[in-house]
Amino acid sequence: MSRVSHAVDRVRVSFDDPNLVANAGLVLVATLVVRLELEAVVNRMVRLGGRVGGARPGRKVLTLVHAIVAGGSHIDHTEVLRCGGTAKVLPFRVMAPSTVGSFLRAFTFGHVRQLEAVVAETLRRAWAMGAGPGASQLVIDVDSTICEVEGTTKQGAAYGYTKVLGYHPILATRASTGEVLHARMRKGSANTARGTRRFIDELVARVRRAGATGEIVMRFDSGFWSNDTLASLGRLNVRYTMAVRTNTKGIAAAIAAIDEEAWADIDYTPGGRAQVAGCDYKGRRLVVRRTRLTGARQARLWPDWRHFAFLTDLAGTAVDVDAFHRQHAVVELAIRDLKEGAGMD
Repeated sequence: MSRVSHAVDRVRVSFDDPNLVANAGLVLVATLVVRLELEAVVNRMVRLGGRVGGARPGRKVLTLVHAIVAGGSHIDHTEVLRCGGTAKVLPFRVMAPSTVGSFLRAFTFGHVRQLEAVVAETLRRAWAMGAGPGASQLVIDVDSTICEVEGTTKQGAAYGYTKVLGYHPILATRASTGEVLHARMRKGSANTARGTRRFIDELVARVRRAGATGEIVMRFDSGFWSNDTLASLGRLNVRYTMAVRTNTKGIAAAIAAIDEEAWADIDYTPGGRAQVAGCDYKGRRLVVRRTRLTGARQARLWPDWRHFAFLTDLAGTAVDVDAFHRQHAVVELAIRDLKEGAGMD
């Protein structure tokens, strides 16, 4: 066994081989950037009007985007693009963290909306190249999430229903691909349904401009349940499934009035039983799923049926529509990816 001649505290490990690319997957993203001509799009649509750090916004935005794709969550993490040979394979000049910081500090709300226009144009170009739904049905999941922060003086950071300091953004994802179609940042204390009507208007306008000509179906959880939201969906000719709170008097009464013969069994997890039925609620279709534990020990803790319900204007059997609505859970995968891989944590 050979002896090490240097103390451990004198050993320094670093990576800066000029011939190696640590995040080779960025090449795929860079190829897409070139095909969509995104640097030119950003340079044309983002105008900071002579502000400090506002020149050549395209390369700065792309530096941030590629750093996020590589797992970065802070401005200093853009340094990963300047390690090894990474900068050589990217189709734009990688900017230093200090330069990117000056660029971001030059932004106002209006400039953020300019970036939003860039996102819409990017979506349109990508869908025009074959990534869009075309005339096929487009299923969209709308949800909100809590993004925790540490700094108490951050603008918009506040405590919400989870008692966690942070922000409460709303976002919409395409069910079949997980791509984020629209997002809106909100303060942490915002109600779940705040701004939903305008959000839906903007979302539908964006996907229509991007080339979606077929039927649009949106899925919501109970936090978005309101007559105002339902009216907006009807006005825009958007189909929907929207969860409702079963502890309200009207919904509870409608569920209680369902005939026992109307309940149909569905597949469920071991140790439990589930049934689905449908009824009318104020002129809308209400689909109800009830579950009950069947294991001897667990059933003692909760022997009664638990009910979960949603409103919908979709055709089909209650069993099929219920299965479709439960797939709304895939939106959590997109939220997880944004938090764990795109700096939204």
